[in-house]
Amino acid sequence: MRKPRITQEGATYHVVARANRREFILAEKAMKQVFVDTVSRARKKYRFAVTNICLMNNHFHLMITPAKGESISRVMQWILSVFARRFNLHHGYQGHVWYDRFKSKPIAGLRQFVATFAYICDNPVKAGMVERALEYAYGGCVLLRAGPERIVDPPAALVRLLFPSFAHRQIAAPRGVKVT
Repeated sequence: MRKPRITQEGATYHVVARANRREFILAEKAMKQVFVDTVSRARKKYRFAVTNICLMNNHFHLMITPAKGESISRVMQWILSVFARRFNLHHGYQGHVWYDRFKSKPIAGLRQFVATFAYICDNPVKAGMVERALEYAYGGCVLLRAGPERIVDPPAALVRLLFPSFAHRQIAAPRGVKVT
């Protein structure tokens, strides 16, 4: 029996979802872009802020803050199911793409926020994919700089202070969702 998901109004969550059989479903640049596009589409349908993201080959990490009245479960179910349909259509597959339901944990306090943010940034470095997080095209540091269609919200003052690589230029405040 599943444990109930822990949710808190106004919380920022660390979300992780793994591919079924740990397959490298996100290894192709095209599939990473499909995921980015799917999150971008979700932002037009649901209200939420993305503080950080990292797309690895067989999983992703996301720091997300649903707006008041939005459900983390509904947002993530939409993103995962839409991506799965597009992935299966692209490859001519049927069936499950994701291993299990996504994992989410509310981020409690400054220390956990900093640790989670740094962990997500450093994931491709620790995996040996790049030497520095700023070199990874599908990490938050780079996706923030993608311009008006970016999926990572402009960094809050705390993020700019603690992670200068996110603050290379002045960016407008987040779109109507308050991020801690």
